[in-house]
Amino acid sequence: MVFEREYDVLIGGGGVAGVAAAVQCARAGLKTALVEKTILFGGLATAGLVNWYVPLCDGHGHQVTFGIAEEFLHASLKYGPGQVPAAWYDPSLGAKGRMRRYNALFSPASLVMGLDELLEQCGVTVWLDTLITEPIMQGDRVSGVVVETKGGRGLLRAKCLVDATGDADIATRAGAEIYETDNWLGYDVIESSFEASADALAHRDPFYLTHPNHLTRLSSLELVRVASHGPTEVHYRKSQPAGVEKLKASDAESVTKFVMVGRRILRERYKALYAAGGEFTRQERFAVTLPTLPQFRTTRRIVGQETMSEGDGNRKIDTSVGLIADWYRMGSVWEIPYGTLIPRKITGLLAVGRCMESGAAWEITRVIPCCVLTGQVAGIAAQIAIQNHTTPDRLDASDVQRRLEQMGIPFHVEQVVSGPYQVEEDNFDGGGH
Repeated sequence: MVFEREYDVLIGGGGVAGVAAAVQCARAGLKTALVEKTILFGGLATAGLVNWYVPLCDGHGHQVTFGIAEEFLHASLKYGPGQVPAAWYDPSLGAKGRMRRYNALFSPASLVMGLDELLEQCGVTVWLDTLITEPIMQGDRVSGVVVETKGGRGLLRAKCLVDATGDADIATRAGAEIYETDNWLGYDVIESSFEASADALAHRDPFYLTHPNHLTRLSSLELVRVASHGPTEVHYRKSQPAGVEKLKASDAESVTKFVMVGRRILRERYKALYAAGGEFTRQERFAVTLPTLPQFRTTRRIVGQETMSEGDGNRKIDTSVGLIADWYRMGSVWEIPYGTLIPRKITGLLAVGRCMESGAAWEITRVIPCCVLTGQVAGIAAQIAIQNHTTPDRLDASDVQRRLEQMGIPFHVEQVVSGPYQVEEDNFDGGGH
């Protein structure tokens, strides 16, 4: 090995979950390292061009997710256009759907810069362009990772680790019990056109430049969203790529096929558009940014000490450590059990974001607010475990809950709303994210 370093906490994966965990740990005074295989923080929210910060509220005027999740929303808007809908602050405006919820569209580059700034302010040790290849084990305890860098191979050891890889890479290779699923092909691209530019000037609104002008998602539905004609013009049509089966993210062949077929479909789309002889040519409509991260929705996750089941929405969970709103249904709020962050069969590791145990709620937990929330909770749990010379799996949920109470972060639905909810479908233009 060329080098070896030691930390209090090491986080694998620099998506929003990993950054949240790193920020929380560093602010608590822990020597913290964050390892990211690309050079952009934010994961699918930035490199994957999924630039919708889905709601932190229940759709009925109650904020349910707080802490760093709220801080990151505003960080995403600090160096680029976008805003929280005015109706969130003033319900009398009578907006509907997403325009009445605590959410925002943002420029991916703005979020990258906002996250960079927060990490620098907190003093997190950052390892970019660094690939985690395998965990270091002491019995069933994860005590560090082997990494590959431009300078060679090294060991990074820590008292506690957080798997924020999105695909449970550390947990899988450490021998944790894993659940895996596959995905239909999806490909999002940010596009530019004279039409979008003209509309941005006419409305004096950069929304028309930063929103994906055409977002083609090829799954059970193909979604074409035309932002240059306004934020609510959405068309759905059944479409499945011929000969493309569902793909997993756990082997190089599947990842390669997912990416290459997606780009080929995009290429063919432009060929057809230009050949039609209509109003758009390659000078007038073209892709300006392609995703640099495979846009898988759900891949591998841990099988945790606890799970989330059908019917758990709006139900009190004694071990809850946070609240997340259903991003496509109003009036549906889920409590996150602490055990969903704790993998089976191994110790010394927390799993957050897309690779936490989510059971029936995977579609809800895979999005930005839950990823950030669980990252922050993992940071809190890591701090408590280190202070008590133990591992996160040996903590009681009440240990984390007490710290959340001190920070003013609610973890039961009854803390933010009284009375039963009326659950209803949201009228949103969500892009299928």
